[in-house]
Amino acid sequence: MLDDLALFVAVVEAGSLSAAAQKMSLPAATLTRRLQKLEQQLGCRLLSRSARRMQVTSEGRQYYEQCRPLLQALQQATQALDITQHSVAGLIRVLAPITLANGLFKNCWASFMQKFPEVQLELKLSNLQEDLLDSGADLAIRAGVQQDSSFNQRRLGEVHWVMVAASEYLKQYGQPQKPEELSNHHLIVAEPMVRWHLRHKKSDEAFVLQAQAKFRVNELFLAVHMAKEGVGITYCPVSLCCDELITGELQEVLPSWQADSRTIYAVWPQQRYLPARVRALLEHLLAFAASEPLLNGSDAT
Repeated sequence: MLDDLALFVAVVEAGSLSAAAQKMSLPAATLTRRLQKLEQQLGCRLLSRSARRMQVTSEGRQYYEQCRPLLQALQQATQALDITQHSVAGLIRVLAPITLANGLFKNCWASFMQKFPEVQLELKLSNLQEDLLDSGADLAIRAGVQQDSSFNQRRLGEVHWVMVAASEYLKQYGQPQKPEELSNHHLIVAEPMVRWHLRHKKSDEAFVLQAQAKFRVNELFLAVHMAKEGVGITYCPVSLCCDELITGELQEVLPSWQADSRTIYAVWPQQRYLPARVRALLEHLLAFAASEPLLNGSDAT
């Protein structure tokens, strides 16, 4: 009925059926049939038609005056939605872990906003996995396997973990020779990684340590700082300590054992049409991740 109403408004504004049919590239017979259908639905005559002229009835004039502003408002709303969907502009809300957003991806946000100055980017950082739908976010960065099939996801890369300690600490307390000896050391635990997963590089033997903390914190940057200060051994992403490993400020603990690795994903709600601004951010994240060695299997050295 909405399409037929738009036809009626077009006929009134064109002044004749033939002029409206030509403007809308429709056969005059089709236009007449659809107008008759609209009149039947409304139960009144909108146009008086003869072989030579067309005249709007009083009911038709009233209907036209009431419906024309509604159609204009609908057209404006549709145009505004089209702009929102197809231009890289407007607000994007993103959920991300604190460490990843401040670490590996910290340069990604600036380069994206420089490339797309019409975007407003809102990052909500938390090491807790907030519900993507309840938060109203457009996109999330997640670490680890994503089990929820109701979301779309794209792999961004893989972050390798390592156990490290300051050289001074290892000189004082000694370098552990096997994983079982870790329980005799001062451990710096960053939540939620309270279980340290290790696998021997040659034998593939697995070992899981339920770490008992000398120092415990829910943020990785501080855990790495405490390790540099000689407080103990910590378990962290290579990306947070690669410079210190190169300079020797930190040393790898149990280098014959491979620590855990976690796959990083971009996740978003399933929908048929992804707004252009969100699609642009997703593509930027993928390109950025592809160029980052620490997300593509490179170690600290």
